[in-house]
Amino acid sequence: MTTVEMSGRLLRRGVALEYATLGWNVIGIAVLLVAALTARSVALAGFGLDSLIEIGASTVVLWELSGSGEERQRRALRLIGVGFALLAGYLLVQSTWALVAGFRPHHSPLGIVWTAATAAVMFALAVGKSRTGAALGNPVLATEGRVTLIDGLLATAVLLGLVLNATFGWWWADPAAGYVLVYYAAREAKDIVFHRH
Repeated sequence: MTTVEMSGRLLRRGVALEYATLGWNVIGIAVLLVAALTARSVALAGFGLDSLIEIGASTVVLWELSGSGEERQRRALRLIGVGFALLAGYLLVQSTWALVAGFRPHHSPLGIVWTAATAAVMFALAVGKSRTGAALGNPVLATEGRVTLIDGLLATAVLLGLVLNATFGWWWADPAAGYVLVYYAAREAKDIVFHRH
């Protein structure tokens, strides 16, 4: 197989991985909206917003993969970073309000099932994107692989908060999971915006 053919195959794989992420997160927003409203969960609402940002990130990567140039890559990374900064700000306010007000979410079997499935899917997609991005020499795809890995970690954190609330009645575990999302979202925003030019 020639280098051009290999590059074409890797590019098609990268596009397919982004479309898979996009599809999962589009469905996820609907599921998480229902679960968050039913349970009145800050963590599930925040994870729904994270899914929205992941949709934006996948769209940015698909746009970047359809062209070339360093300026295009820089702009794509910047857009992903801004999305994470906005998520961190929203979750910081919401989680703090929930803790101060002593806001108690309901149990969410739907949220537990969805976040568990999402964690498994995102970890698998993250590995595929990181490997494909590295093989292509594409920093945007590789960075979005890290974003997807973070999405899997966040799903795990939200899952833990939901399970602790459902099992032990630890209502504060839900906004605490929101703080985990704040930390990772802020860290990703900082890394992408300030260290990935």
